[in-house]
Amino acid sequence: MASVSSGTAIGYESLTWDAPVEAGYGLADLRAAQRQAGKYEAAVPASIADLTVALPAGVLADAEEASNEITRFDAELGDEIAPFSAVLLRSESAASSNIENLTASARAIAEAEALGDTSRRNAALIVSNTEAMKAAVALADRLDENAILAMHATLMRDSNPASAGHWRTEQVWIGGGNFGPRGADYVAPHHARVLDSIEDMIAFTRRAAMPTLPQIAIAHAQFETIHPFTDGNGRTGRALIQAMLRHKRLTRQITVPVSAGLLTDTDAYFGALGSYRDGDPAPIVERLSEASILAVANGRRLVADLRSLREEWNARIIARRDSAVHRVADLLIKHPVFNARLLQRELGVRTGNARRYVDPLTDAGIIVEFTDRARNRAWRAPEVLSALDDFATRAGRRGRPD
Repeated sequence: MASVSSGTAIGYESLTWDAPVEAGYGLADLRAAQRQAGKYEAAVPASIADLTVALPAGVLADAEEASNEITRFDAELGDEIAPFSAVLLRSESAASSNIENLTASARAIAEAEALGDTSRRNAALIVSNTEAMKAAVALADRLDENAILAMHATLMRDSNPASAGHWRTEQVWIGGGNFGPRGADYVAPHHARVLDSIEDMIAFTRRAAMPTLPQIAIAHAQFETIHPFTDGNGRTGRALIQAMLRHKRLTRQITVPVSAGLLTDTDAYFGALGSYRDGDPAPIVERLSEASILAVANGRRLVADLRSLREEWNARIIARRDSAVHRVADLLIKHPVFNARLLQRELGVRTGNARRYVDPLTDAGIIVEFTDRARNRAWRAPEVLSALDDFATRAGRRGRPD
């Protein structure tokens, strides 16, 4: 028999975890698995499609302030949107991954993205998260169950292709042991409840005449409560935030790196998710509002640093202002690691002519070559990569992983 609470509070249902019967366990593991056999309590998500959202006036005011900051930042970039859109999206993807202990330097991420270097696992996973963020934004106009599956498929297609783009068909939990849900910090709903719960959450996201940022925060917390996938729930749920920001027109051009804001205090973030499951949505709304304001401030600093850097390069580049050398310099803000093939794809520069436009930037100390091959040479812009690492350092990180 399931117990269901009102508001956002989860209920619980008693289920049975069966002892393992398959061979292949060592003795210690077999005993640990057998101790899991028996009754356990799984969450039953509240229905939120018709939820009455009543928040303190101060929480609503903070959410409105954060919403205004997001829209102002989006508008500030004006005609410079192309390079900074890519930079901010990549920064959001890295920060979202960092919340789950997937960390990599800006250089490693850029090399994985530009050169297809998969030798560093974390960087490759962050690149997959970047692609999931792109998918989230692209699918924002038709935010539904299939869009969420598409985000997850993009995120997990390389690291876990068997589960990519599929709702889970097994019980999952957070914390505790590997052999069963008993003693876990949180036991997600039984997999039979996933699809109905997702449909209910989508119905909530489609409601009009609601404060936008509170609606996004509640939908995100509900998604994490449902935990609809075997892996990648946190990163997919934060991609969903970006999709909703675009869907609700708070952003029109850029990805605001809200995960970098959440990184400043991950304990508060996870605590807010716990409060939501206890029936109080105010903390997750507060946390998303604060994270958004921090993200905008950090994003503005990154954009200012990159603008200043690009302006300073003009004094160092020995080439006419209408030369393609300056177009390559512009591209470095978006792609701080590149090779000749990328130049051809992005700027139409024939691979045989690449050195003509690259050498002046090398001579100016703006880029360095980091391959010693006669073919497939690649270059990086250390100052841009340093600015991206500074952005990540400012975001900071406290608390425990997802």
